[in-house]
Amino acid sequence: MKKTLALILALAMVLALAACGSQAASTPAEAGSSAAESTAEAAATGDAASYLSDAFIDPVGDWAKYDEMVSQIKSETDFAKRTELMHQTEDVLMSNGCVIPIYYYNDIYLQKDYVSGIYASLFQTKFFMYTKLDNGSDTLRLNLASEPDFLDPALNSSVDGACLAANSFSGLYTYNADGVCVPACAESYTVSEDGLTYTVTLKKDLKWSDGSDLTAADFEYAWKRAASETTAADYGYMFSGFDGYPNELNVTAKDDTTLEFVLTAPCAYMEDLMAFPTFYPVKQEAVEAAEGWETTPGAWCQDAGFVSNGAYVCTGWDHDVSMTYEKNPYWYDADKVTVEKLEFMLSADDTAIYAAYKAGDIDFADSVPTDEVAALLDNPEFHIVDELGTYYVAFNAKSKIFEGKTPEQAACMRLAFSLLIDRDYICENIGQTGQIPANSFIPLGMADGNGGVYKSDAATGYFDAYAINNDPEGTTALAREMLEAAGYQFGDDGKLSPETPIQLEYLTNETSGHVAIAESIQQDLAAVGIELSIQVQDWNVFLEERKAGNFDFAREGWIADFNDPINMLEMWITDSGNNDCQFGR
Repeated sequence: MKKTLALILALAMVLALAACGSQAASTPAEAGSSAAESTAEAAATGDAASYLSDAFIDPVGDWAKYDEMVSQIKSETDFAKRTELMHQTEDVLMSNGCVIPIYYYNDIYLQKDYVSGIYASLFQTKFFMYTKLDNGSDTLRLNLASEPDFLDPALNSSVDGACLAANSFSGLYTYNADGVCVPACAESYTVSEDGLTYTVTLKKDLKWSDGSDLTAADFEYAWKRAASETTAADYGYMFSGFDGYPNELNVTAKDDTTLEFVLTAPCAYMEDLMAFPTFYPVKQEAVEAAEGWETTPGAWCQDAGFVSNGAYVCTGWDHDVSMTYEKNPYWYDADKVTVEKLEFMLSADDTAIYAAYKAGDIDFADSVPTDEVAALLDNPEFHIVDELGTYYVAFNAKSKIFEGKTPEQAACMRLAFSLLIDRDYICENIGQTGQIPANSFIPLGMADGNGGVYKSDAATGYFDAYAINNDPEGTTALAREMLEAAGYQFGDDGKLSPETPIQLEYLTNETSGHVAIAESIQQDLAAVGIELSIQVQDWNVFLEERKAGNFDFAREGWIADFNDPINMLEMWITDSGNNDCQFGR
């Protein structure tokens, strides 16, 4: 089944031919006309730069401008102006073609009918502490993913790691079953009149899982550690709005139950930050008792038995096989926890996971084989829930495939690749659960930080996500034109000439859906003779290789950390640990 949108011309697929911020106030027809005019001009000149938006900057050599834009957003106190700045910053991000949106996420999982009380936030974090089991058991058996990359909440940057952190650590705030931010370790807080100084009062008698007292000093230590350049946390930049960031963070424990911190500008999403794993406490004594803790910050929790402060504590870990978490009697809300034990199956093999679920060996599965989805759509144990996020593919801006190309030619190449991807096929035949083809990085439904919605219309964005479906010949011809502008030649068969081949590798992790998407993109690009090989890696290896920039082209996905566009923009600053595209490096 093909969705149709009779509102943007096929040639409007060129990214950012109209700025996203101005499109929000324009009709789709206006955006399409602008795109067609720009495309005609580009075809006449054959110049790579003429295919690019005015927002384009060199993503390697001139990225400091983007860093400055993010910094300006974080210091802007006029929230309407701040929203405008975020649109302009996304224009810059999308103009270089390194980030190619595929679809807007939803979340799927399998859950036995005797299980209730599990809930997920819009950010895909699963909460298990209030689970109820009607089968007489006190143990929840589940699969989230394979071996976690990090269990230290300051170092984690994966969704499965965030789920483990949310169930074994507690921050000042958390999310309830309605998705509302509510106090966790905090009792309350006040904010100074200028919006810069927060004073948080903690609950009394908080404890670590070893029974020792947890105080405001533990939060001070943990936050300063997470922000420090020495720790080099991927999410350290989340503290960039704090006075004294990164190495002299202005956060102080005034007494055992009073924590004070100072910002450089008012923050509309401070409660969300206080609920995020990077802001969770860690116990200094436990962290610094580990051998090599100064050079290996996560060494203290690489095996079972580490101290935490959440609903559960890790008591068993057979690496790459299983993990066991048991109820923490010292947790502030332990009286409401009825499931005594969580047993995690560690696997990324969704066929094996599904077999275990069908056999009754696990009660909850966060992964479903692609070829089983259609048959499960009417099964009451199959759940589809909303979330804020975008599945995308990304180029390494410093890949060798761009050697010898100007920044404009490299961008033109990447945007041509984007033209050829059949997003509708991926959504309908691989995703199969109502995903919407994406034409921007910031997802549908995200708040704009000013009381509105940043993007509420799937048609408004940087290109026509259905162009390759509605006009395959014209869209493919445009992709060839753009590659010609980047210096490539084509034969009479419409495919790349042997004199100017394009050969690159696509990196992904080992689940059937991700591999199927890789194969779909491989076939799409082959239409013009691009040779894409697929490399499938274990989860942890994949994460590290992608982070290190050891790839040409890779599968990516970003689930929002909180409901504000800044978290999807600041991840791309030069020094961010989540800057897989290697912008500015």
